[in-house]
Amino acid sequence: MKIAVVTDSNSGITQAQAKEMGVAVLPMPFMIDGETYYEDITLTREQFYQRLKDNADIATSQPTPDSILKMWDKLLKEYDQIIHIPMSSGLSGSCSTAMMLAGEDEYEGKVFVVDNRRISVTQYQSVKDAQMLAAMGMDGTQIKKRLEKTAADSVIFITVDTLKYLKKGGRITPAAAALGTLLKIKPVLIILGEKLDSFAKARTMKQAKTMMMNAIQKELDGRLHDSECRNCHLAIAHTDNEEAALEFKKEVEERFPNADVYMAPLSLSIACHIGPGSLAVTATRKMEEEHEKN
Repeated sequence: MKIAVVTDSNSGITQAQAKEMGVAVLPMPFMIDGETYYEDITLTREQFYQRLKDNADIATSQPTPDSILKMWDKLLKEYDQIIHIPMSSGLSGSCSTAMMLAGEDEYEGKVFVVDNRRISVTQYQSVKDAQMLAAMGMDGTQIKKRLEKTAADSVIFITVDTLKYLKKGGRITPAAAALGTLLKIKPVLIILGEKLDSFAKARTMKQAKTMMMNAIQKELDGRLHDSECRNCHLAIAHTDNEEAALEFKKEVEERFPNADVYMAPLSLSIACHIGPGSLAVTATRKMEEEHEKN
């Protein structure tokens, strides 16, 4: 059975990378000063961050039903089934939209929408997992079930460089932003599937990085059952902060010598809410099938 894997650009997978990987990526739309742009199609990362720094009015959107159906119809001419992995249902309505569309009679048994509550580099890992499971001979029903069963096996910690964008998006009050800026607070945030939440407060980026690594260790010791990080993927992500991210990657590799550490930009849909200069670290438990394969 030929199975296609579809995701959206929230995964951080570019159109060029999608071709190399053999997957399909729906570009996420952004409204910038009233005009619609599509990530990695009519909007580059560089252009996005420049508009962000220029204080443009930027809002995230979701792929239109028409764009989703066109992609599915095109792929179903060549493939038997489609695994569609959108960003977390807790962070966007795009998952529920795709599920509604997949419920139509013509897509029954052909399109399987996965809600495993992933975003950015963890969503990227889900795409790789789906490809692995398909290569092992699983069908759409089995892959969807397996990915959703392991939905809780992932966590993201993020520290932001400025409170400006959290304030702009209404996630913190202007008074809290003013006080935090005065005290030079670097908030550490957590994404545990459903939403972006406050986790801790640091006074420096160095302290924030230590907090995030300690938090990852706690997750490994507890929920992920992998204290030595032999069975988890770690990833470093950033928003327009590559040099600092490379340095952080080295620190994480020293702290967790048994881990493979991937690095990539955070998706623009997250960057829109937290601004440039952020750093993130994620842990995702490897699937049992990956151990069997290796």
